[in-house]
Amino acid sequence: MKEILLTMTLLILAYTVQAQQNKFKVLERNFIFPHQSLHVHGSSIVELPSGDLLSTWFEGSGERGSDDVKIMGAKYKQATKRWGSPYVLADTEGLPDCNPVLFMHRNKLFLVWIAVQANRWENSVLRFRRSAEFEGDEVKWEWQDNILLKPGDDFVAAVKARFKELPPRNHAWAEYAPRYDAQIIQATEDPTKRAFGWMTRIKPLILSSGRILLPVYSDGFNFSMIAFSDSNGESWNYSEPIVGRGNIQPALIENSKGEIVAYMRDSGDDPALLQQSVSKDQGKSWSVNKEFNVKSTASVDVLKLDRSNWILLTNDNEEGRARLSLYQSTDEGASWQSIGIIVEDKTKVGRFSYPAMIADSKGSIHITYSHHKAPNSKSIEHVVIDRKSTQ
Repeated sequence: MKEILLTMTLLILAYTVQAQQNKFKVLERNFIFPHQSLHVHGSSIVELPSGDLLSTWFEGSGERGSDDVKIMGAKYKQATKRWGSPYVLADTEGLPDCNPVLFMHRNKLFLVWIAVQANRWENSVLRFRRSAEFEGDEVKWEWQDNILLKPGDDFVAAVKARFKELPPRNHAWAEYAPRYDAQIIQATEDPTKRAFGWMTRIKPLILSSGRILLPVYSDGFNFSMIAFSDSNGESWNYSEPIVGRGNIQPALIENSKGEIVAYMRDSGDDPALLQQSVSKDQGKSWSVNKEFNVKSTASVDVLKLDRSNWILLTNDNEEGRARLSLYQSTDEGASWQSIGIIVEDKTKVGRFSYPAMIADSKGSIHITYSHHKAPNSKSIEHVVIDRKSTQ
């Protein structure tokens, strides 16, 4: 018995939530399914009109290199406060399916994800499904298609212009080493490279005009872009690139001026800091990427609760994914302060990342994220926070 109690104590110390230090109140914590050996990652969550929740993630024996990876989902019923059994939401035969995103628009449920061709991220194809029947135990899809983008010469011109605005790189270089900026600019001149490899990760921002701004990013170019639709998702166009050296997976928020602010994780040089860009024309063009003084090693999501209350989730470690923290801004993103830790493993064995965050119609904030206790022990955790406690 003493050994069991000691083991439990050590586990509690290792996976710290630090609720006593947090400036927010956690209402619920639950795992969508028990920890398992299969790889699960990249969750998204949406509130359905009934008030129930639907979550999705990808699952399989790996990621881009494993052709058995598929898009899974599960439903949370408010009446029982429980998650139902997981089931398949999408599966492209013979290809890995990754990075699903769920959202509601005009009483339709959308699922957007990527199918990875040739097992390489830079060959990924954007796909989407749409449904009007989603309140049952399983979603019934009515339409499926690809989102095909064809950035043109204007894309290349924007990349060249924005790279000139970036600060000079301060790390060492060698005469024989290829220049990073020149390599990326040259790659954008290839129409095939511009057309493929755009990947989802974060929920879209839907403007009052009905425009859908879907954040996408490229591991090939190591920067981001926005796919946008003014036709309720029937057709899609592309924005100017959001240019930087490692700014990927944008999370979008609209400020009181009508500007769209993109916050991104840093996959470039150390130190890894929160990345930011601004659009003043509803997501069509973007300022050159800038660093913000908040650590961000692996993932970001952001949520606007009201004009003066924004919250942001990020991995704010020096490196890795052993801690996921919540930040708050009361000045529309001009500054950010930590308000607590969602989860942390001080042994740095656990990996907690790729959060999705929404506010429901009843005053609660819902977060899902990848909860990897060990390489062969993985689940998706669902955390519910009292919205009033962040005010």
